[in-house]
Amino acid sequence: MKPFEKPVYVTRPYLPPIEEYMSGLQEIWDNQWLTNNGPVLQRFTKQLEVFFKTPNVCLFNNGTLALQLGLQGMRLTGEVITTPFTFVATTHTLYWNKLRPVFVDIEPDHYTLDPEKVEAAITPWTSTILAVHVFGSPCQVKKLADIAHRHNLTLIYDAAHAFGVEIDGVPIAKYGDLSMFSFHPTKLYHSIEGGALVFSDPGYKKIFDYLKNFGFASETEVVMPGTNAKMNEFQALMGILGLKRLDELIEKGREIETIYRERLTGVPGIQLPLVQSVNVHYNFAYMPIEVHEKEFGMSRDRLYEELRKYNIFTRRYFYPLLTDFACYKYVQTNDPLTIAKGVAARILCLPTYYTIDANSVDRICELIIKIGKQ
Repeated sequence: MKPFEKPVYVTRPYLPPIEEYMSGLQEIWDNQWLTNNGPVLQRFTKQLEVFFKTPNVCLFNNGTLALQLGLQGMRLTGEVITTPFTFVATTHTLYWNKLRPVFVDIEPDHYTLDPEKVEAAITPWTSTILAVHVFGSPCQVKKLADIAHRHNLTLIYDAAHAFGVEIDGVPIAKYGDLSMFSFHPTKLYHSIEGGALVFSDPGYKKIFDYLKNFGFASETEVVMPGTNAKMNEFQALMGILGLKRLDELIEKGREIETIYRERLTGVPGIQLPLVQSVNVHYNFAYMPIEVHEKEFGMSRDRLYEELRKYNIFTRRYFYPLLTDFACYKYVQTNDPLTIAKGVAARILCLPTYYTIDANSVDRICELIIKIGKQ
C-alpha cells in the first residue's frame, strides 16, 4: 500500500465555516472590545452555564491555568493523591501550588484512578484526590466520592478530555468539588485555546474571577495576588460556534470508532478499549489501542514508527509515565504502578477527528493489520 499523500495526524481541530467566524468578528470590531469580560465572553459563559446545568462556571485562557488557579483558590495544602497516567500539566499544577503528588495505580479497563489504591494511599497529610477522566472515560465517580466523603477530602477532576460526557444524564462536571475542562485545539471541542472550571460551591466564583484578573476587585482595589488568565473575545467566539455543532462532532467520533472496532476486533495483539457502560453518554474524542508485542509481532514503538512511513502520525498518550520524567523522579512512590507502567508501554492513539473520512480510517486499519503480519 502507498503512503497517504498528505499527513494524517492523530487529531485536527474542528473549524466552523469561515463565514460564521467572520460574522462574529464583525461584532467584535464594532464593539472594539477584545478582552476583559467582553460581551461575547459573557454570552459564551451563559451558554456554558446552561450546558453544564449550573451557574458555577468560570472561563480561562487555557486549561492548565484554570486548574492551577482552581487549586490555589481552594487553598489546598499537603498531599494530593493522583495518577501518573495523564498529561504532564495535571501534575505541574500541583507543583505550582506547592502540593505534593502521591501517585497511585490505575485500573486496566478505562485507565482511570483505581479507587482501592487511592484509599490505601491516604495519610494524615492527604487533603485532596485529583483524578483524570482519561480519554473522556469517566472515573469511578461514586467510589471516589464515597472515599472523599469518608476521609473529608476535596475531590477534583481533570476533565480535559471529557467535554460533553454525561453519566445517567448528568453532566460529568457535576461530580466532585471542581472539574477543569480544556478547550485546546487538540481536543474534540475547543475555543482556539481556553479552559473552564465548574464547581459545586458558588463562593469560589468571585475568588476565581479575582485570581484570573490580577486580583482586581474594582478599578482601584486589589484583594489578592492574581495573574492574567482571562479568555478573550476571539476564543469565546470560537467556543460559541463549536458548541452549536457539538452533537455532530460526537456523532462523527462514534462513526469513526465503529469502523476501528469493526476492523481491528480480533486482530492478534491489538486490544481495544472496553465499550462504555450504557449509562454513559461518551464523547468519542480518542481512539486508544494497546499493542501487545508478542501476539502482534512487534512492539508499540515499532508500529508507531512503521505507521509514520505511511504518513500516519499516531501518539503514545501517555508515555512516558509522569514518574519517569526528570522533574518527578524525586517523588517518592510507594505504589509499584504495575498497571500504569504496562499501559504506558502499549498505548497508541489512532487518528480520529471531524474531517477524517471513512476510507482513510479503513486504510489505517488495513495498514495496521498488514504491518502486524510482516
